[in-house]
Amino acid sequence: MNKVEKRMSPSELFTVPEGIRLLSFDQVVLLEQSFDSWRDAAVRADHTLSRERIRLVFLLLRHTGARLGEVLGLNDEMDLNMEQAVVRLGKNGAKREVPLPLKLNRDLRRVLQGPLAAGSNGHFLHSDQGFVRRAFYARADACGVPRELATARILRNSRAVEMLRSGVPLSVVQNVLGQSSPELTVVLQQFSNQDTTSIVRRLAMGDLSERTSARNSFAGRVTSIIKDQVMAEVLMQTEHGQELCAVITAESLHALGLESGSPVTATIKAPLVAVHTCVPCSQDSRRNRMQGKVSAVRTTPVITEISAQTCHGQNLCALVSTRTAHHLNFKPGDCAQFSFKGLSVVLNTL
Repeated sequence: MNKVEKRMSPSELFTVPEGIRLLSFDQVVLLEQSFDSWRDAAVRADHTLSRERIRLVFLLLRHTGARLGEVLGLNDEMDLNMEQAVVRLGKNGAKREVPLPLKLNRDLRRVLQGPLAAGSNGHFLHSDQGFVRRAFYARADACGVPRELATARILRNSRAVEMLRSGVPLSVVQNVLGQSSPELTVVLQQFSNQDTTSIVRRLAMGDLSERTSARNSFAGRVTSIIKDQVMAEVLMQTEHGQELCAVITAESLHALGLESGSPVTATIKAPLVAVHTCVPCSQDSRRNRMQGKVSAVRTTPVITEISAQTCHGQNLCALVSTRTAHHLNFKPGDCAQFSFKGLSVVLNTL
């Protein structure tokens, strides 16, 4: 399960009213894979050109929620700003800029600045709407997605709900799509105050998790706080249920605005992390402990870096003297226990 699926549980956020048809996350993935395979299977240059064009049209519709005519009418030399990763949609005074995912932006740059688009003069994406629709139906049939869901309108609805589920304000969603629509108003009416709080919390947790793939960084939320005039002890639970303790100044607590339920990340520098074998060490006074499987041992005559991964895929790292590392004699695959003091934990929040 990827990170987007883990952080978005649609049934827990809001219910899309009957009558609004959408693609599920899995169906979107199937369609993307179908277009990729179709493009890759082309053996003639003209087929590669045609299939790559239709594939990019699909991806632009999927990620912008634009209308089919808007995408097919794009002047790729004037309307695509690949330096800023945005596409300009709409006409005259109704022009709008919509951000593009970096992967899609790289795809567009690769194709439009490559030999496939040579001589297109800004018209690379232009195509007959009927031909595009037939291609979409064929890709849906090939991957088992109902063909009535493989349309620009369904992609537009799906993108709108996807953004709303991620906590994007309705006004922003409407700006991205180009106008207000009855479907969006109906969806908005499904939100309660509790829904809104839940969505914002979940979005914050997901964003923090994606930004904290570095070693010794753990996303979670505050569970309790004990403080006096000078210091504060902050207890948190990671997204995988592990409990961690951080000791910070009362001034830092106030500056971060932490309270129970706040999304946070805990980061610990590798030199402040101790590492032992998985046999409990009675002399280790450090409160925070995690176990992992050693993934790499990198050594110099002076210092050694020991890296590991927890069973949840979190990255752990400790820097110890090479003399200590020689005594520990860790090898990839060994179980190691990493520990650190609460004073060594740096907290960050949104």
